[in-house]
Amino acid sequence: MAPKNRKASLLMALRVIAANSLYLDVSEAAESKTYSKPPMAAFSSQMPDALLGNDKFEKPVWNLHDTLNLPKWLDASLEQRTRYETMDGNFKANGRGGDQQIALQTALWLQAHIAKFRIGAEFLDARALGADSGSGVNNTHADEADFIQGYAAWADQNLFYSGIGAEIVAGRQTLNLGSRRLIARNAMRNDINSFTGVKLRLLNYDTWQFTGFVTMPVNRYPTAAVDILNEVHEFDEEDTHTWFSGGFLELYNLAWGINSEVYLYNLDEGDSIRNPTRNRRYFTPGVRFYLKPKKANFDFQLETIGQLGTVRSSTAANNGRDLEHAAWYQHADAGYTFDAPWSPRFALEYDYASGDENPNDNQDQRFDTLYGARRFEFGATGMYGAFARSNISSPGYRIVAAPRSDVQLGVSHRFYWLASDRDSWTTAGLQDTSGRSGDFVGQQLELTARWDFNSSLNFETGWAHLFKGEFAKRAPSAPTIKEDVDYVYVQSQLRF
Repeated sequence: MAPKNRKASLLMALRVIAANSLYLDVSEAAESKTYSKPPMAAFSSQMPDALLGNDKFEKPVWNLHDTLNLPKWLDASLEQRTRYETMDGNFKANGRGGDQQIALQTALWLQAHIAKFRIGAEFLDARALGADSGSGVNNTHADEADFIQGYAAWADQNLFYSGIGAEIVAGRQTLNLGSRRLIARNAMRNDINSFTGVKLRLLNYDTWQFTGFVTMPVNRYPTAAVDILNEVHEFDEEDTHTWFSGGFLELYNLAWGINSEVYLYNLDEGDSIRNPTRNRRYFTPGVRFYLKPKKANFDFQLETIGQLGTVRSSTAANNGRDLEHAAWYQHADAGYTFDAPWSPRFALEYDYASGDENPNDNQDQRFDTLYGARRFEFGATGMYGAFARSNISSPGYRIVAAPRSDVQLGVSHRFYWLASDRDSWTTAGLQDTSGRSGDFVGQQLELTARWDFNSSLNFETGWAHLFKGEFAKRAPSAPTIKEDVDYVYVQSQLRF
């Protein structure tokens, strides 16, 4: 064999060995992986990671694939969540007492994969049984019989033998990025955000990961409360007048185990016949540093987000008045996990989301959480959802513990002030533009417990008590009943 041919053959052999070594490393990591506890949410426990080559969560002991003896090229998942919610008292504008409902969520996911290609779809049926005209039901509570995903994807774990994994997903899909404060696949909420577009993901397995996307948000229909209560069916549609795009870079193990994220999102929102908007045109840059919790170690998280652009003063069709938008958000927490029975973790937390300083000027400073989730930070959502990432200043603490491997307990206690006393408590719809009602909203105590019967069946319950503060009692349109609010939920999640 000629020297040049031998050299070429040797290089090719080394590339093949490197590629196989990379694949083995990923596979071995999957075999030794300690599984995370599946969240009380559909689909995410079943979705394998196309680049890492392993599932994030433990396979359900009862599953459709094995029961129906499906072929290896077909993935399937059926999940059903039932939650009973009851609320005694009210905190929302003009509220007149308690409420209750049964939130049902059923999801079916199918995916076919051949070589590096995948085609998948997810069907979701979300209903709010027992809700009535006084429940304030909306399209976050119910979305009857619709497709929240329908996509085609391609992935290569070692693109051109470079050691970099690449994935492209096109079509309707859900998004989950970083801390989930700005983009999330909803966990407790009955309905789930989805987007139609293209997502590109590049992964250098030990160093960094980049995700870029260009999408149109999917509008959930119907939107009128009377239609939702009457279970009128309408298929969801992409908002072709709105574009949501961005880039998200994760950097692993910068130093001492600290990880980082840097990102920039752009929202360009326009009106359509069925969807009048405030024409939000935002650039949202952010950065996060975090150290994951570990037994007998401290952990922390810092995330800073800015927001610049313009927004209309209202959604009225004849309104052309744009406000200059400049807002920001800050999160900080520090915790310690004890090397003791139950492995308790204690953490101090603080969140600040700016509010509008003057409702009568041409400026807007109220932070917009875009498509983020809030349950993990501010308590139960569902029919409760007392607080969001907007116009708040909130310190608090959190304790979590696991008396057994299949039981998780949590305590969260937070205090809430308005960042601007002239702006709105957004989730309650209460505002005093004079600022005379004060800025202390109150404090919230929440207890949660979860039991994993097995990897297919989970139970969870929680209780939240809202101690009303001065603003919650005195603001214009505040409920005439000034007593505190109690919210209780019990839910089950069955996975096949």
